[in-house]
Amino acid sequence: MEIPPVAERRELSCDVLVVGGGTAGTMAAITAAEHGASVLLLEKAHVRHSGALAMGMDGVNNAVIPGKATPEDYVAEITRANDGIVDQRTVHQTATRGFAMVKRLERYGVKFEKDEHGEYAVRRVHRSGSYVLPMPEGKDVKKVLYRVLRQRSIREKVRIENRVMPVRVLTSGGRAVGAVGFDTRSGEFVTVSAKAVILATGASGRLGLPASGYLYGTYENPTNAGDGHAMAYHAGAELSGIECFQINPLIKDYNGPACAYVANPFGGYQVNAEGTRFVDCDYWSGQMMSEVKREIDSARGPIYLKLTHLPDETLTSLEGILHTTERPTRGTFHAGRGHDYRTHDVEMHISEIGLCGGHSASGVWVDENARTTVPGLYAAGDLACVPHNYMIGAFVFGDLAGADASANLGERAALPEDQVRAAHELIYRPLRNPGGPPQPQVEYKLRRFVNDYVAPPKTRAKLDIAVETFTRMEAEIEAMGARTPHELMRCAEVTFIRDCAEMAARSSLTRTESRWGLYHDRADLPERDDATWMYHLNLRRRDDGAMEFVKRPVAPYLVPVDGFAVPEPGEPVVLAPEPSAAPAAARADGPARPVGEARPIGRSPRLLELQRLAETGPGVGEIAPYLDDPDPKVRRAAVATLTEVAPDGVAGALAAALGDAHGSVRRAAATALRELVEVLPATDALRAGLAPALGSRDALVRAAVLDVLRALRLGSPDVFGGALHDADHRVRIQAVRGLVAHDAADALGRAADDPSREVRVAVAHGLGTVGDPAAAGSLGRLLADGDALVRAAALEAAAGIGCPPPLAEAALAALHDPAWQVRAGAARGLAAAPPDVAAGPLAKALDDAHLDVRKAAVLSLAGFRDVPEAASALDRARSDPDADVRAHARHALAGAGATSEVGAASDVRAASPG
Repeated sequence: MEIPPVAERRELSCDVLVVGGGTAGTMAAITAAEHGASVLLLEKAHVRHSGALAMGMDGVNNAVIPGKATPEDYVAEITRANDGIVDQRTVHQTATRGFAMVKRLERYGVKFEKDEHGEYAVRRVHRSGSYVLPMPEGKDVKKVLYRVLRQRSIREKVRIENRVMPVRVLTSGGRAVGAVGFDTRSGEFVTVSAKAVILATGASGRLGLPASGYLYGTYENPTNAGDGHAMAYHAGAELSGIECFQINPLIKDYNGPACAYVANPFGGYQVNAEGTRFVDCDYWSGQMMSEVKREIDSARGPIYLKLTHLPDETLTSLEGILHTTERPTRGTFHAGRGHDYRTHDVEMHISEIGLCGGHSASGVWVDENARTTVPGLYAAGDLACVPHNYMIGAFVFGDLAGADASANLGERAALPEDQVRAAHELIYRPLRNPGGPPQPQVEYKLRRFVNDYVAPPKTRAKLDIAVETFTRMEAEIEAMGARTPHELMRCAEVTFIRDCAEMAARSSLTRTESRWGLYHDRADLPERDDATWMYHLNLRRRDDGAMEFVKRPVAPYLVPVDGFAVPEPGEPVVLAPEPSAAPAAARADGPARPVGEARPIGRSPRLLELQRLAETGPGVGEIAPYLDDPDPKVRRAAVATLTEVAPDGVAGALAAALGDAHGSVRRAAATALRELVEVLPATDALRAGLAPALGSRDALVRAAVLDVLRALRLGSPDVFGGALHDADHRVRIQAVRGLVAHDAADALGRAADDPSREVRVAVAHGLGTVGDPAAAGSLGRLLADGDALVRAAALEAAAGIGCPPPLAEAALAALHDPAWQVRAGAARGLAAAPPDVAAGPLAKALDDAHLDVRKAAVLSLAGFRDVPEAASALDRARSDPDADVRAHARHALAGAGATSEVGAASDVRAASPG
């Protein structure tokens, strides 16, 4: 391609410009449009499948659900996890607005896991706080958001420009007035005039180099190269905590999350090579990552995600989540090694470094309304410095940014042509030297230096080399060559990575202490220095191009936290910049030549018709002909279109598709009904439309219909009771869930002799959930079951009905069962027995050889901590070799309320149905 002249450009304008179509950006665009602003959404890929949500999400890490946690608890936990350096006003926004956001997402059609009574199934994954809300069917979150964007009321206000990549935010008079970029398919030059700009470009995930050496094999979405960090910096905005890196546990040799948030509620956990849990830290933090790295490097390494002790049903359920959401290649990776969760625990390691507010505490400095220090410029999501904000926080701050930006629009200003010309040079200079070093080689070298000299443990000597290297590499980066628009995009990304690398190195040099565990581990300055550094360390670009630092006092806490004393309020202190920070000067514009055009790739006409139709927000009538197409691929695509658009009448159309002659279409319709259940009308007409499918020859369809009937409260006890006789155990499990929703203990008891172990386990847990003392007889039958997992589930369920005699006697006897799962279930069940019956035997169970039995005993003993024998046993357990046992004993003695792991599945539990 050839370089376009600066004057030949596509000129766009809007009220609110949103850069990035991922989690925060999509929400910002929707909210700004709802507030009446004209919105332009720029995405360098395609909004339908861009951002960290591209493949969905397996759970929410920070759901503050009323009755399960309080905003104050959450704010305090994030403060502790961030070693006290946090603007609690921003975290408080997520804590107080997160539940409303969950409800809003549900209205859109996003599904969160609930129990049989419709209550949120919040899990306690870490020992401090119950905030994890699973999304076992969360792979379609982005599709749901895109559907909302395409609703007629929104798309009238939101213009989406896919394949347009901004490289600079434009400012005039100190205010953000637009952006400049290019089309990543055609190479066309693009400028945007805006009254407010929202950056939502995600983490700087392509900073460190993965152990594999593969440039795009990163923990974070590899398209997130620090675009927004660099754009905010060059616009003059402050960034904060850039020395506080993101480092996460992952699967060894595979840059995907270890998914402890998913596996732990099912009974998985992290162990060293000796089979012992080792993490003492109570919450996710850099301190926890220090413990992980220390264990890996010790004689007790390597470390593993332990799953092999779980029953087959549980592992099948886990595979259904882990191999379809976030990283679909995970199953292929394990299969390629001949590994199976039933035979091999998963070796874990740690990721490369990155910059991410969502998982750490680094990013663009924002206030509680997502405003940056540049008027008219906002930041949200993983880009913004709102510590440990995760997905819900990204949605919350996207919403805040969209609302505030649309309410505080500036005057439209002329675009500054000097900035436009500089951005033009940045974009197109690789075309002047097509034979120059290719981007992959330069990027590999740059990120290799990041690993060698910036990744912890950090020292001044290594960081000095890093600063020198990144400054020197400016010339090498300017010499990169490109021939196509795609290569131009990659070259621009390398400039962003270099900017982030320099910011990370200089920030790490400036904060002369160690803090946040592994995130900022200065080996040459190993101690935390609160007297000097109980401050935010912000950086910004001066008008002369130099990087300067600002020590900003921590704002007074909204929620007091023991162990942290916030200094008296004071003025920010500006630190002197280093002279080498000035960037290289931009070159003059080059000659102008026309730009080539990208060629579309041909596809099946009928399927392309559907794709085009989806963009228009069609009604059911317009999609109906495709549902009758003779080709099942087209009918299946029509179901997908119905799911994406969700027009009025979608429930009836999907219910009818459950009777399709082709299995793939029927199952697509069943999946769609489950996906949309939160937005379907609970009407008699829908009940009638679903009824014929209860007789479907397809068991997956029958199971899905029962699940939908339960979720919408449209099924009767007779319907669910009748399904207990279905030939397929998956259908019977859904029948059990339906009966639990109706508190039908008698009907549940009739299923205690079901031939499927999984169903009998579900019955046991269901009886415990219903909590009817009259169920003691049914649990007694289950206690005589020949399967150890069924007996374990029945013993645990005994706690739900108060563990009356003779169940208490049975539990005491079961503490000596040969199967560890049964012993653990007995220890959990005894939590509801009288103290004089349970305390002594539970104290003895702390000597059990199996770590999970001891953990169950500690959790139950926590309820008896006022009994001297129990208190003595808990004190002894504080020196147990297993970290979980030690920690729960510590919490119990401190009166921390660790009497149970709220919502957590037992380690002996079979797969949670649905």
